[in-house]
Amino acid sequence: MTTDERRDRLRDLVKDRGFAALGELASQLSVSESTIRRDLEMLEEAGLARRTHGGVYWTGDSDTISVFESRNDDFWAAKQSIGRAASELIADHDTILLDGGSTVYELARLIIHRPLQVVTNSLPVAHLLSTSDSIDLVMIGGCVRGRTSVTIGPLADSQLANIHVTTAFLSVAGVSPRGFFNSDMMLVESEKAMLASAERGIVLADHSKFGKTSLSRICELQQIDTVVTDDGLDSDAKAWLESAGVQLRLAQSPLTQSSQAQSPHKSSTPAPAASPSNSSPTHSLNNANLS
Repeated sequence: MTTDERRDRLRDLVKDRGFAALGELASQLSVSESTIRRDLEMLEEAGLARRTHGGVYWTGDSDTISVFESRNDDFWAAKQSIGRAASELIADHDTILLDGGSTVYELARLIIHRPLQVVTNSLPVAHLLSTSDSIDLVMIGGCVRGRTSVTIGPLADSQLANIHVTTAFLSVAGVSPRGFFNSDMMLVESEKAMLASAERGIVLADHSKFGKTSLSRICELQQIDTVVTDDGLDSDAKAWLESAGVQLRLAQSPLTQSSQAQSPHKSSTPAPAASPSNSSPTHSLNNANLS
């Protein structure tokens, strides 16, 4: 194996696992840990990874991790944008709760450097954050759901009943005028306990989840403080959220970002002033684009 081949393989291993120990990488690639350290310096300089005590975690773009690989997801780029937008709602030193959804995992990837206390029932999220020097991590116990690698059940719910967090971030399977839904009844009970433990609840969901329901309802629309989604959301869904008093944050999709980047001349043309009839001084619906 040439040096370039080894470094390509190293990059793939770290990317696929999210985090890897130095000894594990050295063994897999049949080289010394000092060689791995030198190779990791190049990944770090490229902004693709960050070294920590005894290992390295991936910080570059990531399509999936192993628990999500079996899902044919056409909305992963939107989920990454939503994760970035949601990260802006977290202040340093907050205590937050992250569930096990794929969109919430994208959020977790972006806060790994920050000084936070994080509670989670997600094994992938816990694995990702466990080597961060700045995060105080609390893992909720319980029965592990194999498909999603989250802990749920009576033990998880009893632990959640005894904690307090600033914000709970949840993923959902569906959003309709009747509320927020997931298909797993035991998971929904744990998500209800998460919301009860939090000062505010924030749902992360790409626009494909709107207009859908599932087996079990987590809560009504007005029981969630903020929804973070992508700018593909239609006007009907915006109206549901507005009428329920839910704050909406729209993450700018990669397609929109690309279109704007290719048309820089448009930014030099002043936008027409909004007519008084269409303006509103206060609004529960926040349509600011967040990249």
